[in-house]
Amino acid sequence: MSRAETFRALHRHRLPGDPLVLPGPWDAASARVFADAGFPALATPSAGVAASLGYEDGRTPADEMFAAVARITRAVDVPVSADVEGGYGLPPGELVGRLLEAGAVGCNLEDSVNGVLKDPRRHADWLAEVCSEAAGLLFVNARVDTFLRGVADPGQTVARAALYVAAGADCVYPIDAPVEVLPLLRSGIEGPVNINGTVDGSGPSPAELGKRGATRITFGPGLQRRAAQALRGIAAELPKP
Repeated sequence: MSRAETFRALHRHRLPGDPLVLPGPWDAASARVFADAGFPALATPSAGVAASLGYEDGRTPADEMFAAVARITRAVDVPVSADVEGGYGLPPGELVGRLLEAGAVGCNLEDSVNGVLKDPRRHADWLAEVCSEAAGLLFVNARVDTFLRGVADPGQTVARAALYVAAGADCVYPIDAPVEVLPLLRSGIEGPVNINGTVDGSGPSPAELGKRGATRITFGPGLQRRAAQALRGIAAELPKP
């Protein structure tokens, strides 16, 4: 079984209340922490990686993002999926090649650019090319940015999701979906559903999100930001010259 198929299998037959929880490492050290804690797979957050490299979210050069992903995958033995934003304008074949070269078993791909939603059919066509080039060697998580971009109608999210699943996406990620609409999304979306969780106790637990329909939980840059906050506290306690 390939590493991608191992990762794909983690999404299958999840019981309600038992979603796959994927911490988001931002560098090799954090990846080792999560792997040593027993998590079976990881999913990098583009914003967290950007912060670790000194960039604003969405401003990381492609070469640096792929290099960061490669350092993370080399550091651990568990499968790693990579958030590569909108694909950096790379042709599908090159994008897939660079992901595989970096050691990733999956990818997160967004359907908006510069704050604007892409045409869903054109994006679905592009996803189909990515999936074709990947030939099963990458688990494609198609992010749906409707809620993030202020489109509150769940029907539009479900419609986009249907196009992306038909194009070959393995999972759909309706980022920032309100908790109350998760059962509706679950009933309307075929296949695994990725939902973003919180790390400060301000939102439902992963188990609760699972009961509402989430197949897997990711945290975006939340873990990196919490770690940075803890580091600020440590820095404040150090003696000053």
